[in-house]
Amino acid sequence: MITINLDVMLAKRKMSLTELSQIVGITMANLSILKNDKAKAVRFSTLAAICQALDCQPGDLLSYAATTE
Repeated sequence: MITINLDVMLAKRKMSLTELSQIVGITMANLSILKNDKAKAVRFSTLAAICQALDCQPGDLLSYAATTE
């Protein structure tokens, strides 16, 4: 299972979801889906824009854990 750690990076950068939305031009609704780990997919262009805004690497936002299913 891949988890998106957007909330962690936002806290580290002391940035709100609203600020990130304004910087990257992605709606609050779509960022909330990512933040709440409800996304089924993410475009590389979206990931790149978020990484640029938060000055981080994709690996800072994404983590993988094996599932037992």
